[in-house]
Amino acid sequence: MRIDVARPWLALAARLLLGGVLVVAGALKLPDPAAAARAVRAYQLLPEGLVGPVAFGLPVVEIAVGLALLAGLFVRTAALATAALLVVFLVGIVSAWARGLQIDCGCFGGGGQVDAADTAYPAEVARDTAMLLVALALARWPHSRLALATRLETATP
Repeated sequence: MRIDVARPWLALAARLLLGGVLVVAGALKLPDPAAAARAVRAYQLLPEGLVGPVAFGLPVVEIAVGLALLAGLFVRTAALATAALLVVFLVGIVSAWARGLQIDCGCFGGGGQVDAADTAYPAEVARDTAMLLVALALARWPHSRLALATRLETATP
């Protein structure tokens, strides 16, 4: 199969993967704002005054970016926003790991202090790195099948 034929389908798969993960991650955080704040606080990276806004704003951003990807709107921008989020997440996870913190990442709700045996830093870094590479590829090649933006661009007035 020629790459120019496969690329739009691969971009669709990337959009669905990244968009689905972001929507699920954001939706799981929304119902429990206290847990979201606990997760953000556990990283010990932000001043207390920023913990609340980040904890409450992050799920909304994740859902908005995820929905844009799922719909195929502003794909390059949404992919770059996803990449930026993943870099921030990776910095937080690697920082916590390097400082010996024993926390759950809170990536899909929950979060906060855990037993040392319950940390999953290598898997979290691998997951987020893989998703970062997918997001960067999608930003480079954003045109995909079943994208609403494509339909809007090709619609005649």
